[in-house]
Amino acid sequence: MDSPEVTFTLAYLVFAVCFVFTPTEFHSAGLTVQNLLSGWLGSEDAAFVSYHLRRTSATLLCHSLLPLGYYVGMCFAASEKQLYSLGQAPEAWRLFLLLAVTLPTIASTLIYYWSCDQWARHPLARTLALYALPQSGWRAVASSVNTEFRRIDKFATGAPGARVIVTDTWVMKVTTYRVHVAQQQDVHLTVTESQQHELSPDSNLPVQLLTIHVASASPGVQAFDIRRNDGPALQRGLGSVAPAQQTSPCAG
Repeated sequence: MDSPEVTFTLAYLVFAVCFVFTPTEFHSAGLTVQNLLSGWLGSEDAAFVSYHLRRTSATLLCHSLLPLGYYVGMCFAASEKQLYSLGQAPEAWRLFLLLAVTLPTIASTLIYYWSCDQWARHPLARTLALYALPQSGWRAVASSVNTEFRRIDKFATGAPGARVIVTDTWVMKVTTYRVHVAQQQDVHLTVTESQQHELSPDSNLPVQLLTIHVASASPGVQAFDIRRNDGPALQRGLGSVAPAQQTSPCAG
């Protein structure tokens, strides 16, 4: 049970899970895609949309490389399996290597497709294009988002991989692989779940857990859910949305 193969497998599994879901300790140590590739990603404050076009793509590629990294590590941890020689490696490991190579290949192909026409095919750019005026394009909308994100009066909460951002015009949810964007004047907010917890482990104060469904009236804009444990603060952040657009789960 203490063989190098088992030890490496357990250690790599822990590393992979932490690298994907990034706990606070990994953020503090700088072991995140955002930190490791900060030079290429640029500044989120300077160019919010451009930053997340690159970040989502880089995150997808880095995560797709994790199985291949495991295989390379096993070549050293279990040298007796001769994994470095495809002709002598067990069939199961050859199949695993095929999967490990296929994942980043697919990810690279998808990222290349997104980057064509100056990232116009990226899901974020395509969502912004839905809000563009006929005589303009998605970049004009992106410029508006960038400008509002730089303002100090925006509402932002959550960890880097699960942030909620509300500006004067936009409601945005930043996730690991995607950025959801909706224009405030077009959204309908529905509180789908509300939970009251007696104590928060961080502050020893009561905490409210809200799940809010954000649906846009604009065709093609994907709905998304916001789930936060700072319910009152989130409600204040969304307070600029008209009351008629907000629905509680008990309505009707």
